[in-house]
Amino acid sequence: MTPPVYSASTWLLGAFDPFLILAALFLGWKADQFGKVFIAAIAAFLFAVLMSWLVTAIGIPWVAPVSHDTPTFYPVRAIGALVWSIVGYMAHRLVRR
Repeated sequence: MTPPVYSASTWLLGAFDPFLILAALFLGWKADQFGKVFIAAIAAFLFAVLMSWLVTAIGIPWVAPVSHDTPTFYPVRAIGALVWSIVGYMAHRLVRR
């Protein structure tokens, strides 16, 4: 049995989950030290997975669904959360200047 193969566009959907982007940007914006960006990324990751799972469970079509029969790509989501949190943190630093 061979594992399923997914295209790169399917992998990227995990990093561009709207819940993930909004939560990570907001929490990254609120971080007052760079070290807190990692905590913001973890919180955004958990929030996004929970909300995506809820939307998928209700039956609404979603960009990055989370369920037992769809690819969830947790590593991609975690890296995406970190990147989006850093973007929010850096944007806040630029605006503050």
